[in-house]
Amino acid sequence: MATEAPLTYEASAGSTNLQVTSTLPDEVAQCLQNARFLHLATCTNLHPHVSLMNYTYLPSSPFSSSPTIVMTTNPSSKKTTNLISNPHVSLLVHDWVSHRPPTTNRRGSANERAGSPPREAGKSSLAALLLGLNTSALSSISATINGEARVVEGGSEEEGWLRERHLENHDFENGDGGGAWREGEGRDCDGGRGSFIEGEGVKVVVVRITDGRVSDWKGAVRDWSLVGGGLVNGVSS
Repeated sequence: MATEAPLTYEASAGSTNLQVTSTLPDEVAQCLQNARFLHLATCTNLHPHVSLMNYTYLPSSPFSSSPTIVMTTNPSSKKTTNLISNPHVSLLVHDWVSHRPPTTNRRGSANERAGSPPREAGKSSLAALLLGLNTSALSSISATINGEARVVEGGSEEEGWLRERHLENHDFENGDGGGAWREGEGRDCDGGRGSFIEGEGVKVVVVRITDGRVSDWKGAVRDWSLVGGGLVNGVSS
C-alpha cells in the first residue's frame, strides 16, 4: 500500500498556485542575487546532466529586456554539447546555509558510520555557537528555473559586454572567490576567474528565463511563468 504524503505537502505533479507575471518573482530575484552557485541541468538522450556553475544574474541588459543568467563554459564540455543540441535547461538555486546536525548514532563498529558531526561538538559552547550560526537561513526557499540557453557568438559586442559583467560579479575582495583552491596548490585563489571565465576559448552562455517553481522548507510549492518576450540580439523573441 502506498504511503500518503504528509498533509503539509502539496500535490506538485502539475502546475500549482500558478502565477503569471511580467517580472521575475521578488523572492526568486533575491535568491539569485544572494546565492554563490547554481546547478545547471542539460538534456541528454538518457539522463539529465547536472553541473555546478558560477553565474551572474541580470534583470535586463542592452541585448535583452528579459531577466537572464550568464555563465561561461568550455566549448568541448558535455553541457555545451547538450545545450547546443537541446537549448532547454533547468537551474536549481538556493541561498540558505545549513549544516548536518549531530545524529544519535552511538554504534562503535568500524563498519558503522559514526554520528556526524561528532556528538562531542555539542559539548563546546564555541562549537555550538558556530553550528547555530551555520544554521541561520538567508532564505527559506529554493527556486527551480527553466529557460532556453544560447552560446553567445564569439568576439561579438554582446559576448564582450556579458563577460565583463560576469567578471565584475566574481571580482571578490582579497581574492576570496569561495573556490576549493588554496594557496600553495599551484593556482591563484581567484575563484576560478582565470580558468573558467577569462580562459582561452571559454564561451559565454546566456539563459533566457521562461518559468519556474518556488519551494519552501514546509513543502509548499508555487509555479510562476513569465509573459512578454524580451530582445535577443535586438530582435523581439
